[in-house]
Amino acid sequence: MIEGITGSAIGIIIAIIAAFILLSIFLTFVPIALWISAVAAGVRVSIFTLIGMRLRRVIPSRIVNPLIKAVKAGLSVTINQLESHYLAGGNVDRVVNALIAAHRANIDLPFERAAAIDLAGRDVLEAVQMSVNPKVIETPFIAGVAMDGIEVKAKARITVRANIDRLVGGAGEDTIVARVGEGIVSTIGSSINHKKVLENPDMISQTVLSKGLDSGTAFEILSIDIADVDIGKNIGAELQTEQAEADKKIAQAKAEERRAMAVATEQEMIAKVQEMRAKVVGAEAEIPLAMAEALREGNFGVMDYMNYKNVQADTSMRDSISKIGEDKSKTDLTD
Repeated sequence: MIEGITGSAIGIIIAIIAAFILLSIFLTFVPIALWISAVAAGVRVSIFTLIGMRLRRVIPSRIVNPLIKAVKAGLSVTINQLESHYLAGGNVDRVVNALIAAHRANIDLPFERAAAIDLAGRDVLEAVQMSVNPKVIETPFIAGVAMDGIEVKAKARITVRANIDRLVGGAGEDTIVARVGEGIVSTIGSSINHKKVLENPDMISQTVLSKGLDSGTAFEILSIDIADVDIGKNIGAELQTEQAEADKKIAQAKAEERRAMAVATEQEMIAKVQEMRAKVVGAEAEIPLAMAEALREGNFGVMDYMNYKNVQADTSMRDSISKIGEDKSKTDLTD
């Protein structure tokens, strides 16, 4: 009898364990607690809808909890809209929070637009918050050169508000900063004197703001304020210095070219002098030959030859006397 009681007790324990396991699997597959929470919050969700979400590989809590928030906030959002957005890869909770924030701020934001903004990769909640509380974008120092050659550096603070209608396909903050920087550079460059920029820095913001730089972007520029203005380098003087240095090098190169040509001409003249001297020496060498030929032929006598030698001797004597006179005059000048 004890064995029978023991066997039936074991059977009961096994049945209880099996029932507990089955109940755990059922509660895991069928979110009863989530369904009770939805019913308690006044959200009509069928238990079969939650089971269908499981079958479609949708986490029910990712849909039901945002739906409860939306209903409590007075939004007309259906569970099918939230589930389709989730299946498309969107962030349902962030979209619902954005819709609630827009509803509280009296901003017209339909669910379809909010879902499209979220699927486009933008933070729709941040966009709504930026529409209520504008954001300040600070640019780095942007350098421009005035007409007098002085570099002026300016830093701007751009107050922008998100334009929800242009969030999809609109340019981002980098485009705003780039356009403002371009406007600052062009405004400084059109100034005749850098002192005017320092005296009236607001002319930069007024000129840039009047250009409509927010067209095609996801923002609306509310104001552009110049936070700081500083003086940079004297670009004009540096350019003039570099130009002068370049001109100097060009002049030196041309002078060196002329010097080289003069040296070459001088060497050519020396060569020509040597050539003429060689011709003179050659001509002088032919004189004795001509005299010998004249003596043989009888055209030139012995007395003629002796007179010729006397003339040469006289010429040499005069040359020696003239050299002695030159040396003496040089000695007198030195003394």
